[in-house]
Amino acid sequence: MRALLILCLMSALSSHAQTIAYPGTLRQDVTDQYHGVKIPDPYRWLEDDNSEETKAWVKAQNAVTFDFLKSIPRRGDIRARLEKLWNYERFGVPWEEGGRWFLTRNSGLQNQGVLLTADSPDAEPRVLLDPNTLSEDGTTSLTVTAPSRDARFLVYGLSKAGSDWQEFRVKDIATGRDGPDVLEWIKFSGASWARDGSGFYYSRYPRPKEGAALTEANKNQKVYFHKLGTPQSADLLVYERPDQPDWGLHARVTDDGAYLILTVTHGTDPKNRVFYRSLKDKDAPVVELLADFDADYSFLDNAGALFYFRTDLDAPRYRVIAIDTSRPQRVHWREIVPQQEDKLEGASIVGGQLLCEYLKDARSEMRAHDLDGALIRSIELPGIGTVGGFGGRMDQKQIFYAFTSFTEPGAIYRYDVETGRSFLHRRPRVDFDPALYETRQIFAASKDGTRVPMFIVHKKGVKLDGQNPCLLYGYGGFNISLTPAFSVSRVVWLEMGGIYAQANLRGGGEYGAEWHQSGTRLRKQNVFDDFIACAEWLQKEKFTSPAKLAIQGGSNGGLLVGACMTQRPELFGAALPSVGVMDMLRFHLFTIGWAWKSDYGSSENEAEFKALRAYSPLHNLKPGTRYPATLVKTADHDDRVVPAHSFKFAARLQECQAKDGPPVLIRIETSAGHGAGTALKKVIEETADTYAFLLRVLGMK
Repeated sequence: MRALLILCLMSALSSHAQTIAYPGTLRQDVTDQYHGVKIPDPYRWLEDDNSEETKAWVKAQNAVTFDFLKSIPRRGDIRARLEKLWNYERFGVPWEEGGRWFLTRNSGLQNQGVLLTADSPDAEPRVLLDPNTLSEDGTTSLTVTAPSRDARFLVYGLSKAGSDWQEFRVKDIATGRDGPDVLEWIKFSGASWARDGSGFYYSRYPRPKEGAALTEANKNQKVYFHKLGTPQSADLLVYERPDQPDWGLHARVTDDGAYLILTVTHGTDPKNRVFYRSLKDKDAPVVELLADFDADYSFLDNAGALFYFRTDLDAPRYRVIAIDTSRPQRVHWREIVPQQEDKLEGASIVGGQLLCEYLKDARSEMRAHDLDGALIRSIELPGIGTVGGFGGRMDQKQIFYAFTSFTEPGAIYRYDVETGRSFLHRRPRVDFDPALYETRQIFAASKDGTRVPMFIVHKKGVKLDGQNPCLLYGYGGFNISLTPAFSVSRVVWLEMGGIYAQANLRGGGEYGAEWHQSGTRLRKQNVFDDFIACAEWLQKEKFTSPAKLAIQGGSNGGLLVGACMTQRPELFGAALPSVGVMDMLRFHLFTIGWAWKSDYGSSENEAEFKALRAYSPLHNLKPGTRYPATLVKTADHDDRVVPAHSFKFAARLQECQAKDGPPVLIRIETSAGHGAGTALKKVIEETADTYAFLLRVLGMK
């Protein structure tokens, strides 16, 4: 095989007056049997990301893809506009700890945001940590930032090349110097300080096998306490469950320092357990307060032994309850804020009030309640959009939040808890006029009649003649809500004359637990039906037409795009699946993939295998079919959805594409991962490539 990496078989396919010669990909005789059904997997060898064969394949595919992209004359213009528009100063939401304030800032074109600190929200901040200085190519990103309670020390996490793996270090905030602490093999974990500042709690996995860090299944997460200034090998094991290797364990110290809260997850299922341990007694046992895995429980705060939770127990749109841990039986639980008509997306306890964010048809509304649940006020927001922030502590009277919409680039507001008034703190200046654009929300009818919300953004006065290029984006999974948000890349698309549409599909979290569950496991097809219905609505109402419609999604959204383009290839002019889950029969074998069974099911179960096989993008490509122009995107350091998904899908797609079909290419980024922490220069390059591709294949002027 080593001598025959890439066969010298070339198939010439026509593409808009340009001929593309794809590298042929070696097929092997590999077959698996699932419940008596034989399934070939000829590109299994592409799962080995360390092999020379795979590296050569990546190089050959990238050469073809970038030759195509570089031949598009306006690619440079698109990149220049992206760079100009992105070059604006932007800040994160400030937060306070130990009398100091912390925030992030990007001066414009920095690859990574910089962590700042200040004596007050209005004081001139100083640089505390600049991750741009930690790597030559800007691919080392800052993940966790956790100041100690007295603001003397900072735990910070670093990710290299986009990996989910983090390395924790500790910085002296006053001097800016790092201590000797270096902690490794950390994923999906924050850091929570002991109240006395002696150290912090965190979670980590066992060290993976040599060479398998980006592919090996992540199991047996454990909670440790790290004492400041000591080696990681001396960390105290706080909690583990060797009998439950699939459990995720997440530790948080309460604001009063009295308890350690242990949130126990099982994959990505919202249902969880909550345990706690008193920190007043070093020999105190772990108490299994909520141990039934019967609902989603988010610990909000405590007033002594009284614990507050946001939960969907008997309330699919969520409510707030209080549990007195001295009388933990359910008969003594108290409902504080009952379920409302709209979904309770989040809640926090600040200044003696419950600040509740609701989603009304996927846009934010805020309400303040007292700790007995009485409504104090509806909090006026700057417009129709999405809030972020509103977090703080029981003793705080002043906090900050961000507000954004499709045309509002993330303004920061100061909020007075006692009066309920908001004051503009910072508004970025972007070379963009929002008055030229409009946003509307419509509801499309899915195959079974379900009303599916969709936001549509476009220039004012657009002519609805079916000739507009349109980019339809979706996700539809894991209880995640898609809400209005500003994006430089989307703005450039709008300036190019494109229409942007964002669909709120079942499987997401926009309407609560029932909406989520109706798009999971044996009902996953509902998600694809919803997306297809949105595409059909856009075409019926003359916003666009099949030849002008592109679909886009990443991760679970990449699966969405892959499934829809294989089920209804004639409905779309272009497809942009990014870091997608494409092999639905083997996704659970890599890194954290096993955790997705709660949404997808598993090929190990016969009924679920049949459902998965019916929509798995890799397994539903058919030879000779004319698929839409496709740009598959992935990255070599994606250790969440391993790149093998995209590799195998692209190889099979090139094999199956009709001989007169449009281009089907794969773009493989280096020194990047699943998306978070990607260097800005790489984001700009990728976006320019994406829009140049659409410019060509959609026939845009």
